[in-house]
Amino acid sequence: MRITRLARIVTVALKHGLDEFALGHERTRALRPFVNAFFFWRDLSSPRAVRLRQALEDLGPIFVKFGQMLSTRRDLLPTDIADELAKLQDRVPPFPSDQVVATLTRIYKKPLDQVFKSFDPVPVASASVAQVHFAQLPDAIGAKSGAQVAVKVLRPNIVQVIEHDLTLMHTAAMLVERLWKEGKRLKARAVVVEFEKTIRDELDLTREAANCSQLRRNFKHSPLLLVPEVHWDWTDTDVFVMERMAGIPIGRTEELPRAGIDLKRLGRAGVEIFFTQVFRDGFFHADMHPGNIFVAVDPTNHGKYISLDFGIMGTLSERDKSYLAQNFLAFFRRDYHRVATAHIESGWVPPDTRVDELESEIRVVCEPIFDRPLKEISLAKVLVQLFRASRRFNVEIQPQLVLLQKTLLNVEGLGRQLDPDLDLWVTAKPFLERWMEDQIGLRALERRLIAEAPYIVSALPELPRLLHQRLLAAPVASDMAIKEFVAAQRARNRWLAVVALLLAIVIALLSRHLLP
Repeated sequence: MRITRLARIVTVALKHGLDEFALGHERTRALRPFVNAFFFWRDLSSPRAVRLRQALEDLGPIFVKFGQMLSTRRDLLPTDIADELAKLQDRVPPFPSDQVVATLTRIYKKPLDQVFKSFDPVPVASASVAQVHFAQLPDAIGAKSGAQVAVKVLRPNIVQVIEHDLTLMHTAAMLVERLWKEGKRLKARAVVVEFEKTIRDELDLTREAANCSQLRRNFKHSPLLLVPEVHWDWTDTDVFVMERMAGIPIGRTEELPRAGIDLKRLGRAGVEIFFTQVFRDGFFHADMHPGNIFVAVDPTNHGKYISLDFGIMGTLSERDKSYLAQNFLAFFRRDYHRVATAHIESGWVPPDTRVDELESEIRVVCEPIFDRPLKEISLAKVLVQLFRASRRFNVEIQPQLVLLQKTLLNVEGLGRQLDPDLDLWVTAKPFLERWMEDQIGLRALERRLIAEAPYIVSALPELPRLLHQRLLAAPVASDMAIKEFVAAQRARNRWLAVVALLLAIVIALLSRHLLP
């Protein structure tokens, strides 16, 4: 099968003239006339980026998904290729319903009519990895009795297909780095490794269910966002059963006003949801294209966003969040010097980078975008310019920020659809300022003390014993050494007093939070 698949890939690549990428290297350039003469029948009139996109579409859904991921790496790809790959659409025909039934019967180990009260064999959505069917849970299941659900089923044999394609992608990446003149800067093998991690995560639907459950918990009482409930008793590696959500796809902007939805308010809410996920939780939905976002129109949840498809989620550490917030706020305030120093402090640029040069480069990119509505700003173009500046200063684009960049572009796209006059910067600035105050104020100190309380409580009683052991182990010393030791002991005593005070604060906080 692997040889057949390899032959198929080579055939498609030659058909679309992708040998151009390999034959651009000085060691292989001499072969180009012979290849062109042998494959004289090819139509190579389209630009290389268009031919690459068409080849990925011909190779099937996994290569399409890989191209979609590549399109977000504007720090690595030439602009023409990144723009063209962004047009890739994951349109996949559904697999037969008898295979769906066979998969579910294997998982549940009993006939389907004994698992669900009803099950619609016609899928409502189909993608490269899985497809979705509507169903109803059986009656006698307590609070979940008769619940309407969506059942996401993994494609049969998709794991084997992906394994074969990943092996071939690794081989192709190695050749790209060796034979294409831009291959080393592209870091093709690292990109394939990144894609492999993402696609493997999507193959385990329990992981997606856990992502959904986490996001739902984060926004449990939110007035802005709904996340479906996970039905864990019916969920497995190959099947994910969740609450069925009803609403209007956010891309149908002509229907939303007829349902009484305020598009301007919806646009602002989308920005707030994004920044809340990123800076409050460090856990964000990283696949926010219009097909995954609905708007609720029922009386109880009218106007709320509905989030679907949780296979791709992004995470950020506290350090990442802090530096990102500092960068965003510095951008909003046009403090380009602070942007430059934050990049150096975070380790995103080499430590020997000249701050004044980086500051100047950032000013050239960002100054033109301010005081203009979103409809006049292309965030994608701003990012492209920033990535070009990054190359000059050898910026190592952080893997955890790649999904964030992609998601920010999606937020921009949704904003354009809902309210062309929405100003992303003005909408986000108050939220970020509140977040920063929360991070450096007394509430932040309280949270950190509570988080560290178990360690402080366990370590503090050991200090007298450790000091006593140190005294016993100390050799007989001179008068000067004794004076130095006494001074050090006084310093330790002052430190212990501070620790004791902190411990008292921690105990008081714990009492307030934990005691009824």
